[in-house]
Amino acid sequence: MIQENLYQPFEIEYRECTECPIDAHKHNFFELVYIVEGSGVQCVNKNQLPYSADKLFLVMPQDCHSFEVKDATKFFFIRFNDVYLKNQHKDWIQQLEFIFQNNNHLPGCILKNKSDKPLVKSLIEGLMRELINQQPYHKALSQQIVNTILTIVARNISFQLPEQTRQPGKTEASQNILHYIHEYIYSPEKLKADQIAAHFNISPTYLSEYFKRNNGDSLQQYIMQYKLKLVETRLRYSSMRVGEIADELGFTDESHLNRMFKKYKGVNPSAFRKELQLQPN
Repeated sequence: MIQENLYQPFEIEYRECTECPIDAHKHNFFELVYIVEGSGVQCVNKNQLPYSADKLFLVMPQDCHSFEVKDATKFFFIRFNDVYLKNQHKDWIQQLEFIFQNNNHLPGCILKNKSDKPLVKSLIEGLMRELINQQPYHKALSQQIVNTILTIVARNISFQLPEQTRQPGKTEASQNILHYIHEYIYSPEKLKADQIAAHFNISPTYLSEYFKRNNGDSLQQYIMQYKLKLVETRLRYSSMRVGEIADELGFTDESHLNRMFKKYKGVNPSAFRKELQLQPN
């Protein structure tokens, strides 16, 4: 199995392939693959789907993926790692949580919103011009375009969430409460039961009973579970210190996070990160 590495925070590449396949490989970075033209089959973790022009694929770190080229294909690759993300604006990174928390998608075009497809196509064409012409400020401009594409990807994943997360019998009101929690997960004051109840104009007692009935977990259990999933994401894909993660997600202190994470995963955050680093590629 080929393991590819990215030695800079961010890069873009244009590649033309005729009959030769792109063999199965893994890498330690995130990759967006845009099909400029051509057709064939994309394989991600043994799942296969056809690809064609104007499709955009998201490949996560350690996904095993390949492309079987049927008609001569022009690929455009956007690659970035956790260093790139770490250097972006904090609020912008938080808006991309959908990418990290919902990355178990099947292979296939990530663009589900039809109106976004021509927008992404024009942005990719702009990146290609910047790559070819290399005019002043092309790197800064390319980065801004890439950030816009990433935001569009996050939006399209968010469109899929109701179908992915909805359970039989779960009401629209229950979904709205879940989306509220996801939106304000970094604002502890807004996640208090009385604040959520006031937002939805219901009593705190009814909120607790309603949430438990529709989601299985209590309100506070769900909030904690969601926070711990975000902690796991940080440990997997960033170099943030445990104390920084605890502060960002509103834990009392690092020891509080250690205690809750060990209950969630069986090991403390530092041990969990060490285990990830020791795993074979």
